[in-house]
Amino acid sequence: MREVTSLQPEGDRLLLEVGGEEVSAAAVVLATGAAYRELDVPILEEMTDTGVFYSASTQGQALSGEVLFVVGGGNSAGQAALHLSRYASRVTLVVRDSDLADSMSRYLRDALGATPNVEVRCRTEVVDAVADEDGWLDALVLRDLDSGERETVDTGGLFVLIGAHPHTGWLPPKIERDSWGYVLTGSDLLREGKVPESWPLERPPLILETSLPRVFAVGDVRQGSTKRVASAVGEGSVVVEQLHRLLREEPAQRSADSPAA
Repeated sequence: MREVTSLQPEGDRLLLEVGGEEVSAAAVVLATGAAYRELDVPILEEMTDTGVFYSASTQGQALSGEVLFVVGGGNSAGQAALHLSRYASRVTLVVRDSDLADSMSRYLRDALGATPNVEVRCRTEVVDAVADEDGWLDALVLRDLDSGERETVDTGGLFVLIGAHPHTGWLPPKIERDSWGYVLTGSDLLREGKVPESWPLERPPLILETSLPRVFAVGDVRQGSTKRVASAVGEGSVVVEQLHRLLREEPAQRSADSPAA
């Protein structure tokens, strides 16, 4: 129950500030994950997991036969709508933009168009919701962004897939991230097949290693991750093997002046 607030290299060690205490480490694995973005509709927060969900992978069968709504215009939202259409009586994809051309892959747009129980409503947003007597989501209030007209629609579930915030704001600039804040690792660090000039070692970064040697990233915090628990666990097992090999080949001198990790 302690927070890491800084991470800096010092010689062949890595220094971290952990709950106000300095800790020295031979290697660090970043598995800080990401927080799903939420709609700015306070009542929806109260219905998380009681009709409002941020992943569609496990809820489809439980909501079989229901009228469902998915918010989002990216590939994740499109994939969720297709998955849910196998179980739901109808799935409506709610999108703020005027179309999906700039945000979703062509194959997904074509697949949605060919699925008879999927509807795409562009220039629309969710602005309110209604719960039943048990606290489960019962209806949504949609607003047309062009006319301002509001409509109340019955639903059995809402899936919000509008991206996520990776927990990387505390990392030093030496650890490269993409424009969304996700950590770059392995081959994603290469520029025209070459390591960046800031990389200090002769060897290239390992598969899950960041731009700071001996700092690794796994799971949702990493650019290109599949946002699935099984994948994150698999990446963790790969990193353990890499760490054992790395620490055998490049032993780091432990500091005698600070706790070691």
